[in-house]
Amino acid sequence: MSIKEIQEEIIADFAFFSDWMEKYEYIIELGKSLPLINDTYKDEAHLIKGCQSRVWLHAEMDGDVVRFSADSDAIITRGIIALLIRVLSGQPPEAIGQADLYFIDRIGLKEHLSPTRANGLVSMVKQMKLYGVALAAIEK
Repeated sequence: MSIKEIQEEIIADFAFFSDWMEKYEYIIELGKSLPLINDTYKDEAHLIKGCQSRVWLHAEMDGDVVRFSADSDAIITRGIIALLIRVLSGQPPEAIGQADLYFIDRIGLKEHLSPTRANGLVSMVKQMKLYGVALAAIEK
């Protein structure tokens, strides 16, 4: 499935909920289903800078696509990174680097986060895109 198709699925999923309390509960549930990152990657090198919570992110090539794994010490943040992984994991590195993640605005996520969490969201997206760009360069 393409990045655009996955984003459209997420937008449809969020449209199902009538208020933001339900949407937060859904995000928390997504975080609970996040496959845990290997403990060897829970180190300073994999920590995303700019997040209020501790968020570890690892990326590796799996054939011609990137696979992400992550974890966080905060339940909402874990759900947010799970959403981003749902969109970007399993995609070619070039597509990740160039992705327009419009679903974030369309579901109203950034405006319903505290300023520090919104900054963390931007940092997570930036780090995932940097991995995509770096892995694309390595693959060439």
